[in-house]
Amino acid sequence: MASNAKNVAELLNTDTTVKVADIEDGSITTAKLAADAVTAAKLADDSVVTANITDGAISLVKTSGIGGGGKNVIINSEMMIAQRGTSFASVGNVYTLDRFAFYKQNSGAAFTVTQSTVTDLPGFGHALKVDCTTADTSLAANEQGYIVTKIEGRELQRFAKGHGSDALPMTLSFYVKTNKTGVYTARIYDRDNGRNVSGSYTVANANWNRYTITFPADASGKLDNDVNSSLEFFFNLYAGADTNTGSLVTSWAASADAGSTTGQVNFADSTSNDWEITGIQLETGSSATPFEHRTRGEHLNACQRYLQDLTPTNSPYLPGSGSVPSNNNGVCVFHVALTVQMRTTPSLTATAGNYRVYNGGSQTVTGMAVNGLSTVGGGINCNAPNMVARECNGCFANGDHRTLIVAEL
Repeated sequence: MASNAKNVAELLNTDTTVKVADIEDGSITTAKLAADAVTAAKLADDSVVTANITDGAISLVKTSGIGGGGKNVIINSEMMIAQRGTSFASVGNVYTLDRFAFYKQNSGAAFTVTQSTVTDLPGFGHALKVDCTTADTSLAANEQGYIVTKIEGRELQRFAKGHGSDALPMTLSFYVKTNKTGVYTARIYDRDNGRNVSGSYTVANANWNRYTITFPADASGKLDNDVNSSLEFFFNLYAGADTNTGSLVTSWAASADAGSTTGQVNFADSTSNDWEITGIQLETGSSATPFEHRTRGEHLNACQRYLQDLTPTNSPYLPGSGSVPSNNNGVCVFHVALTVQMRTTPSLTATAGNYRVYNGGSQTVTGMAVNGLSTVGGGINCNAPNMVARECNGCFANGDHRTLIVAEL
């Protein structure tokens, strides 16, 4: 201690400025500091280093929400990928842009979903757009319409849902542009445990705006650590009285219709209504951090775990080598390797009459089926009469028809 050092009692009886050298070592303890007395502004640059931090002082709860690579669990969050196509008319209960489905229930309204080009939101080039093409001004109690995306359980373990006091809140942020102002709702459904929670955002103008909803931590209901759907996220557009009633359920509870969309505006009330969304982010913590952009390649790679379009962009041939086995005349087997490993054993979506095969001549395909197709590749059977045991030169699509390998949630 310096020769002129004083203890706290002596300093309190003087009017002089307190210097570091005047303070006796150990005289200021944590117990003597008022809550929040030490702020960031009072700390000199680089004054807190790793050696000053007690082991275990920084916990998962204290770091939630801090930005970093891989913080966003939403796939195709910038709406870049549209393997099924870019326009879906009179849509209902089907996937549209990759990882996003449009659902409507008991509704006379009609909608077109497109991948729109964005020029008025810096940093973004695409959005999912919903255009109301047939209006419904008087909703029945059981009517509902929404955009939904589903996430595998193993991608959600970071939220520690169901782990008591270790459970973390989750923050959903997104950009929406719509000419239908009012209150909109969003809902999370926990498929593993039959629980749900909702939140809302208010659109006050027709511009692009970023909206944020923080959902509380859920101490109950652990999510399965597997490849199946655990949490499903609903962006509601309209809802009847079955769900749009009572108070909005903003705390986790057993799943129920009532209170899941309370206050939701009727987006379906006019054919002039358009609604667009992009830049969706789901992260740990109670606040939204800057949006995490990814490359198109990263988005496509993530989407191909659930869907792969085998239709080449530069020719209508199904890729892969083909042959007619000597013991199976009439069936040409094409062998394909998938780009990335898929979520589970996939199925084939293709219409047989839209294809032809070349086996010494052009023949119309009368049936198509998978043949030992696994998560990494396998065979696709193309049935056609009069084929003989020899190599098939190609499976040709008549026009713009897509060959889709599907492993959706």
